[in-house]
Amino acid sequence: MTSQAWSSPLLALSAIAVLAACTPPAEDDGTATAMTLASAEDTTPTDPGEGTASTPADTIDDADGTASEGPSTTADATTDATTGPPPMCEPVPSCDAVPPPTGPLREWEHFESTLVTASGSERHRGRDMFYNPGDTHWAMAKFAYGPTDWDLSGEQVDLYLLRNCLGTEEADWEPLGPAFTTFDGDHPTVEGVEDSGGWVFFQIPMALPLGRHRVHFVVRGDASRADAYIEVVEPGTPIILSDIDGTLTTDEWERLVDFLQDNIPDINPGAPEALHALVDKGYRPMYLTARPEFLGNRTYDFVEQRGLPPGIIHTTLSTTGALGSEAVTYKTGELQALAARGLVPAWVFGNTDSDATAYDNAGIMPLDHRIFFQFDDPFGGRRIESYQDLVPEFEALDPVCE
Repeated sequence: MTSQAWSSPLLALSAIAVLAACTPPAEDDGTATAMTLASAEDTTPTDPGEGTASTPADTIDDADGTASEGPSTTADATTDATTGPPPMCEPVPSCDAVPPPTGPLREWEHFESTLVTASGSERHRGRDMFYNPGDTHWAMAKFAYGPTDWDLSGEQVDLYLLRNCLGTEEADWEPLGPAFTTFDGDHPTVEGVEDSGGWVFFQIPMALPLGRHRVHFVVRGDASRADAYIEVVEPGTPIILSDIDGTLTTDEWERLVDFLQDNIPDINPGAPEALHALVDKGYRPMYLTARPEFLGNRTYDFVEQRGLPPGIIHTTLSTTGALGSEAVTYKTGELQALAARGLVPAWVFGNTDSDATAYDNAGIMPLDHRIFFQFDDPFGGRRIESYQDLVPEFEALDPVCE
């Protein structure tokens, strides 16, 4: 999104209508000048307006940190969800430390930023990631404002790390250094995230240990914030994956209706207890939704407020979300990216044809570990009428950790 987004009030109103109309109501529940890696001591921008990405914008960083056209994953490669050493049986931490202090506000680097920030409330969102220990660990977040999702570009953002989510106080945060939000196309694609402007792409300079970590982003011009969560896991770590809208929420339409009414959707009874029972056995949760990207924060709110176990959350990277064949393509690609890191969900949850097709494309086995809420899977997965029926079954499972 560029400066043209603010030039016409009519355009802004039209964009609002497009967003509301295009948010898929059914068929699924349904990224610095280019991030300049600066030292923690250097907080002075180096001409952020010029764009300093030094690598081709079509480079793709794969799971192993190399550049290629992306992983090739087949069903045969995705049938074993539990290879590798068993992890330790540790609860997924909540990462709820008091945020770090912001420091003094800075003047905006660009006049346009005053217009961007005046267009409406912030809509910043981080991009959660699973990584293996040997991967390049990127912290990524998008910064935008207002109903048109207007990008904040060329502005300083400070990053802080809560390593292993340990600690509860301001002093427990490690400063990582400053970055600058991108202009469109400044930075090459990283982990499937194309640079649409307003992104921070920050390569964490130290190796993160196994576990869950929180990266906190602070915009220096107005002290607005965003968070991203990184989980470093060994290949073969047992994970579970769930769709959201209509699978965990009580209705497919709720994501649109409740967004317009500023409500958090209701959750299907027994769903939190069922997923917590699996997490207690050692599975790491992920929530995969075809919602539009700007609903990312609302998705975090839903997971937290409805009592679901904290985990990695991915929305689409578009402003309209995905449905039908687009949702299949999106979710299949996400499952392929997981498989490239040796992460194949042992249990999956859905409620639509797009979920069923994506899970079948990924070769999730056995079939009765593909669980569909009040939906008949054409590929032979398991239909349930209530999550409450799953709780005793999951509680009786053997742990997958030590």
